[in-house]
Amino acid sequence: MGLTLAAGAGSSNLIVFLVTVMNIKSINATQINNIILGCYSLFPIAGAVIADSFFSSFYVVSVFAFVSLLSLILLTLASTIHSLRPPTCVIGSLACEAPSKLQYAVLYLALALASLGVGGTRFTISTMGADQFKKPNEQGTFFSWYFFTLYLASAISLTGIIYVQDSVSWVLGFGIGVVANAIGLAVLLLGKRFYCHTKPKGSPFVGIARVLVAAVRKRRKLETVQSQGYFHGDNTKAISSPTESLRFLNCAALRFEDDRKSDGSYSSSWWLCTVEEVEDLKTLIKIMPLWSSSILLSTTIAMINSLTVLQALTMDRHLGPHFKIPAGSFLVFSILATAISISIIDRFLLPMWEKLTRRSLKPLQQIGIGHVINIFAMVGSALVETRRLRVVRTHHLNREPPGSVVPMSGLWLMVQFIVIGVGEAFHFPGQVALYYQEFPKSLRSTSTAMISLLIGIGYYLSTAIIDSVRRSTGWLPDNINDGRLDYVFWLLTAIAFLNFGYYLLCTKMFKYQNTENHENEASA
Repeated sequence: MGLTLAAGAGSSNLIVFLVTVMNIKSINATQINNIILGCYSLFPIAGAVIADSFFSSFYVVSVFAFVSLLSLILLTLASTIHSLRPPTCVIGSLACEAPSKLQYAVLYLALALASLGVGGTRFTISTMGADQFKKPNEQGTFFSWYFFTLYLASAISLTGIIYVQDSVSWVLGFGIGVVANAIGLAVLLLGKRFYCHTKPKGSPFVGIARVLVAAVRKRRKLETVQSQGYFHGDNTKAISSPTESLRFLNCAALRFEDDRKSDGSYSSSWWLCTVEEVEDLKTLIKIMPLWSSSILLSTTIAMINSLTVLQALTMDRHLGPHFKIPAGSFLVFSILATAISISIIDRFLLPMWEKLTRRSLKPLQQIGIGHVINIFAMVGSALVETRRLRVVRTHHLNREPPGSVVPMSGLWLMVQFIVIGVGEAFHFPGQVALYYQEFPKSLRSTSTAMISLLIGIGYYLSTAIIDSVRRSTGWLPDNINDGRLDYVFWLLTAIAFLNFGYYLLCTKMFKYQNTENHENEASA
């Protein structure tokens, strides 16, 4: 709870902070925001590998929670000390002074530390929490409360903390993050003697690397040396021989005389792998096309999330005469829509589907529904922006300097966020279920982190697309009232549609490997 609030204080309103406090141009601020959010998604995988391979989860979380605290302190100082930020000016004014090298250095250092803090804690905390329980149902209960807390803290960040930053002061907003982070770290450290500490088991990716190396080393041995069968290690229940698919990997599990140790036994090494390790790698290779089909799905969502903040900054965000919705808070509509939709789907839609069809909804079907809903969200975004630009031209605001308010309610932006949230309620749980079912058992913890990797790649790819559009077209000037953001959204619609076609092609080539085994285990 504390670390998620801290992360939200530093990132939820980042675009607005960069534009209004650091005097960074809006599109450049969007690029920086996407890069940081991409780091927030990619670094947790590195944190998980460090926890598995070298240190226990407790020490990784403790160290990186302190790193996160340092980042919030730096952001607080940057918003307090005048020499660490440029002079205040009107948004979009040509007279705005750009940040100095020192100010950029402090800013980037704070954002880098924040990324490392999130990377070392977010998924590692969930693993550490699950390690405290032995029964699967208790672990499931913990994960439910974990994600509930994650959503709750994110909602607080996107509403309360952003409101404080926009309406009270940035110092107090970042200060709340500092306090939340410090309390969370203190509670974690105070509970050290009560925790069940799990020793590092080694990186699961080492096994994958060993199969590849062994397969390359032995690829020509079959032509000259007689093999002595396949190696199964200590697994007496293993299949007798590997499958015929991706046969070039099978030689990694073939035993030869020079693989035998001095005592006559065999063991796994960079020269010899078990059949199970070979099959695990094959499973990963087969599921990778499906995984890759979600990259552009994440990319379109990342672009909508960042560009919509720029839209909100130009629109009427008042609710009544006294309250103004912060631009960064519009993302909360997507989070709430996802949380509510997941409950409705789990409690009503899935049971209804099973009663009508006498079959459970497969993960691939859930993901496919999410793809379709995402296409409608892109269309909705384009239509809303078309209407916004029509109002801009009617009032000749495209000739006004940046920062002019368009007489159109910002609540129109709720539509696309709600639709995106409903889509995420389908494809996000569907992907988690698919990867958890189909990934090898040795990579179960890594399987859920693959979602984080998708989101990270999506943010980086969105940055590349925005940069390409800026360089090759005039659609994204710093004053979006004088641009064609609607064309960008129609481009995203086309990308989402083509990506859905690629997803359907991948589903036709994919066959479930472990679903039946999981269903048998559940029934048992």
